Amino acid sequence: MSAGFLLYFKLIGSVLFWGGTWIAGKILAGHLSPYNAGFLRFFFASFFMFFMVKKFTGHYPRITKKQFFPVVILGATGVFLYNILFFTGLETVEAGRASLIIAGTPTVIAISSALLFKEKFTFPKILGFIISLTGVALVIARGNPLDILHQGMTNGDLCILGCVVTWAAYSIAGKKTVDIVSPVEAVAWSCFIGTVMLLPFAISHDLFSQAASAGLIDWASLLYLAIMGTGLAFSWYYEALQVIGASKTGIFINLVPVTAVVLGYFCFGELMGPTVIAGGALVIGGVWITNRN
Repeated sequence: MSAGFLLYFKLIGSVLFWGGTWIAGKILAGHLSPYNAGFLRFFFASFFMFFMVKKFTGHYPRITKKQFFPVVILGATGVFLYNILFFTGLETVEAGRASLIIAGTPTVIAISSALLFKEKFTFPKILGFIISLTGVALVIARGNPLDILHQGMTNGDLCILGCVVTWAAYSIAGKKTVDIVSPVEAVAWSCFIGTVMLLPFAISHDLFSQAASAGLIDWASLLYLAIMGTGLAFSWYYEALQVIGASKTGIFINLVPVTAVVLGYFCFGELMGPTVIAGGALVIGGVWITNRN
């Protein structure tokens, strides 16, 4: 097996693993509180990332005073807040539908970067943002965006939209953080810190009793999220990022919601109507337009 083939195999594997996180998250959302599900996921992921840092950098995770505050921001946004909103939203929102809403995140990141970091604010970015936003509105409203104005959104939809905001914040903060911390160490430290932040909330939500009563499927889902969806997926993605660059690897991210929709259909029988599929196509198309350069 050639090195190039293996690299793309890992990249596709990371996309499939990320698509599967929506299925595992949906399973856990019905059995564990969002705080407990998030804590247990990143508790195990932290152990895995500890050794992955050693593999990628040649040393175990370390940090300086200068690096501490930036990685705290990463842990607070990308792990603590994101996972509370992720598991809360999946209590009521279908896995495939939620993944299509989240798919608009890269466009939000691109527009935010243009505003905050004075990156070139081009017409394709504006067009892509409008198209993605239209697609998200179609998915949320199931075909009639005007219903949002009259009926509002459900708490589940608001939580999934919150995931878009927190992940965008995590990514924007990460753009500066990776200047002073290696990418894999930034992921590891965000896991460590986010886990610590989640701990007191998990304990107050019956962590030990819920963990003791969790079934085999729940534990399998947690380990999947920790090892496959966090440790391996991020590590493989960063490995590809270093070799073939951000533009080529970024294209594959558009396959994550597609994978989640297909898995949602086969695992839960979630049916995606034509308007939801059309909305998802608009979201992914808008992302491509925004990031095509």
